[in-house]
Amino acid sequence: MEMSTPSSSPEMALISDSVSNASARIRFFRIAFGAAGAQLVGRPEVISILKDVYSDTRLTVNWGPLAGVPRCDVRMAFLALQCLETGMPYGGRIDVTQEGEQIVLTGHADKLKIDVTLWDMLKGEPRETELHAAQVQFGLLPQIAEDESRSIKTEIIDSCITIRI
Repeated sequence: MEMSTPSSSPEMALISDSVSNASARIRFFRIAFGAAGAQLVGRPEVISILKDVYSDTRLTVNWGPLAGVPRCDVRMAFLALQCLETGMPYGGRIDVTQEGEQIVLTGHADKLKIDVTLWDMLKGEPRETELHAAQVQFGLLPQIAEDESRSIKTEIIDSCITIRI
């Protein structure tokens, strides 16, 4: 459409932004919900995805691991990011670091909104209610972590949420 109508109208800008946002979300979801193998995902690719997904949101995500990370770890980190998004609906900062074999996500926000039943699921407690589509990451992350022989630890203190995988 841009090639046939070279003018930079507000409508074209809106369409372009929407396409870019959809493309970023697809790349993110492809890793978060797709098949994971042993191949590494490079830092530039992860940062590109996170930048595109979170550029127009209230959240800032800082990806700390410098080297490539196994796709299964990136998958779990992306699912954990979605959990943190749910707990930080008013925005904030999320730092992703690697401590040995462990991926650590720490969310800092002025105001948190914690649904205890969802966060208890990450600790392995059985769910008592049906999950909605926007909450599926809380059910999927513990299963994937178990499949990878990993455990999940969460800690919520004041305005800080930490997830260790």
